[in-house]
Amino acid sequence: MFGAKTQALQKRAMEVIPLGVNSNFRFWGEGITPYVDKAKGAYLWDVDGKKYIDYRMAFGPIILGHSFDEVDQKVIEEIQKGLLFAMTSELEVSVAEMIIEMAPAVEMVRMACSGTEATMHAIRVARAYTGRDIILKFEGNYHGMHDHALWSTYAPVDAYGNKRSPIPVPASSGIPKSMREFIITLPFNDFEGFERVMRSYGEQIAAVITEPCQGNCAAINPQDGFLQLIRQKTKEYGCVFILDEVKTGFRIANGGAQEYYGIKPDLATYAKALGNGYPAAAFGGKKEIMSIIGHGVAIGGTYTNNKPGIAGAYATLSLLKSKPILKTIAERGQRLTDGLKDIFEENDIPVVMTGYPAMFSFSLNIDEVKSQRDWAKSDHNLYLELAEKAIARGVMPDHDAREPWFMCYEHSDADVDETLNVYAEIVKSVKG
Repeated sequence: MFGAKTQALQKRAMEVIPLGVNSNFRFWGEGITPYVDKAKGAYLWDVDGKKYIDYRMAFGPIILGHSFDEVDQKVIEEIQKGLLFAMTSELEVSVAEMIIEMAPAVEMVRMACSGTEATMHAIRVARAYTGRDIILKFEGNYHGMHDHALWSTYAPVDAYGNKRSPIPVPASSGIPKSMREFIITLPFNDFEGFERVMRSYGEQIAAVITEPCQGNCAAINPQDGFLQLIRQKTKEYGCVFILDEVKTGFRIANGGAQEYYGIKPDLATYAKALGNGYPAAAFGGKKEIMSIIGHGVAIGGTYTNNKPGIAGAYATLSLLKSKPILKTIAERGQRLTDGLKDIFEENDIPVVMTGYPAMFSFSLNIDEVKSQRDWAKSDHNLYLELAEKAIARGVMPDHDAREPWFMCYEHSDADVDETLNVYAEIVKSVKG
């Protein structure tokens, strides 16, 4: 699938970096893991010089396009004044003000460097605010690489047990067994199960944390009323509702899922599209809750005000506010998703499209997908076969069927046409 330089670089990398990559998610296997040379706009080039239409977008951060000139120029301008300080700059205050202006539920905000940090801090604040320890999360939702939330993310669904009494499954060795007593897991979109668990444990739960859609499991959408039910029950039992908008924030709407669904969580977390690829993240929410930070509640980090991340966020949010960027992305994404759906249906392959035009996925040879347990029954082998054929033709979705396709502002109508042409041919070839 990739050339000689890629193979040689992977061999070299595996001598000095575990798996030859700095995140497990970037490893596709020996001999089939891509290594990048450069990227611009909607395209990237591997180290062998082959060009791809990129639908991975760095797992979602690239909302405008790779190396977007206006963002890069702002970063260059700012880093020439200094890179990092043990002090606060006006630019940080301006970024906080823009987040609060754009995100309906956010009244105060703190910056971070990654989505993992943002959710970790939000959980700590929720525990401190409520005086409780237990966190409720949903199977298949990913909330970062910290021990508190890395449960029931990627395990085979058989390991989760019966849906009426799910078994929380750690997603890694090295997570203390004692952490198990602080986590409750449930299938996503399980209305009855959620209400039942809240009746039994609601007064012990510090926070319910969820993504608006299952961002690391085919972007499975919430069923009508599910997020509203979470909002209702968390309020009833005095729990903090944390909406993890690391993937949906500043992508599916300027105000993220809060604007899209008309819902106000207590806390929300951000990263990804916030900085168009620069290391920026944030968490925020109600002033009453956020105000406990610094009053016996420790939240910090040397790099939380790193100038590249802050400047990248300032430039990205400014562009999102001033131009119809997400509207343009949504229009092209809708044409792409509609076209892919038509291709599968024309070839008599059952398909369920999930997500949003700017961030979508599809599950094959299945009729309904409401949770990770449903998705596990879809045809992963066919998805992978098509992905590998597409990559060979210069169209790059992720190698993992769980990871959504991401659109950026610089994906053109011609890119959409080329992608649909490639999929029309390769889908027909696997049916033939």
